[in-house]
Amino acid sequence: MTSFTAQRPPRLLVVRNDKLGDFMLAWPALAALKAASPSPHVSVLVPDYTAPLARACPWIDEVILDPGDAAGREGRCTLLADLKSRRFDALLTLFSTPRIGWLGWRAGIPLRLAPATKWAQLFYHRRVTQRRSRSEKPEHVYNLELAETLLDALGLTVPPRPAPPYWPLAIDESRRQRAAVAEEAGVAADDDRPWLFLHPGSGGSAVNLTPEAYARLAGDIDARLRAANTTPAWVITAGPGEADNADALCATLAADGLEARRLPPSPGLETFARRLAAADLFIAGSTGPLHIAACLDRPTAGFYPSRRSATPLRWQTCNAAERRLAFCPPDDAHEADMSTIDLTMAAEAIAESLSPSSISELRP
Repeated sequence: MTSFTAQRPPRLLVVRNDKLGDFMLAWPALAALKAASPSPHVSVLVPDYTAPLARACPWIDEVILDPGDAAGREGRCTLLADLKSRRFDALLTLFSTPRIGWLGWRAGIPLRLAPATKWAQLFYHRRVTQRRSRSEKPEHVYNLELAETLLDALGLTVPPRPAPPYWPLAIDESRRQRAAVAEEAGVAADDDRPWLFLHPGSGGSAVNLTPEAYARLAGDIDARLRAANTTPAWVITAGPGEADNADALCATLAADGLEARRLPPSPGLETFARRLAAADLFIAGSTGPLHIAACLDRPTAGFYPSRRSATPLRWQTCNAAERRLAFCPPDDAHEADMSTIDLTMAAEAIAESLSPSSISELRP
């Protein structure tokens, strides 16, 4: 095995090339890799969609674009030649597919590690049995275990597990983002009211509450806070293709007397992600924006189905434990029947989490 030093650090390729939320749940593993001794050079293979956040990640040294399954033979050959030229010491595939396994094998990467799932594992030297489909641990913990196994296999010092925030920003970043949101959405920035961000969309990838359910939830939270002499500011966010639903929800909340504003579309994904640093609480289904907010260690309230592959435990946000709330259908309901979630209980828990002291702690 190569003896690595600070002058000759290991060159690692990490692959998580699917959806945004999955990629954000890889940040704890990336942080663990960079904290090893000697610190490796970490490259990631990601699709164009998540590349802006990969470039913003403090634990990533280099971003390589994955053209995807549709690139054809020419695209595969171009990517293969690129990977060969970079002479990686190890490949860590957090979600295993035959195409990526084949690429790592053909690129001659000497150490290749992935979960022991499906026949794609045949392309890897090291396979870690995790049985993720049982949903016994959070996804980000499964990723951390893979990263730690890779570091051990390379003979590197495995660091203590990192703690939130996994996307640490400058101490005054949330203040700058509050100023930007105030200007863009017309929210007063110079008061102590809680700013509640609500993202009703799902990106087409997650079972979610209906807009009507979100409106009832927001109305109940608002009423509880007003009864405690607090009037929250509501900021409604949307992803690509979700603007109409977000606008409609914002109009409904405003008609019901809530102080609701719509955050205008951002010029890019990284700008949108940084805007979430202004949130005192981020409410959403189990979607990419929820996991962005969690990487920033903002408080979150997530709404999940209860099916085995998508439980609140499996897709737990990676913010601090005291900053996350999760709600799902009861055991006696259909796993994807989000209408059975007790919204009154959820509103009570969310409102109780928004004490003046908790809000002041969030704002430097």
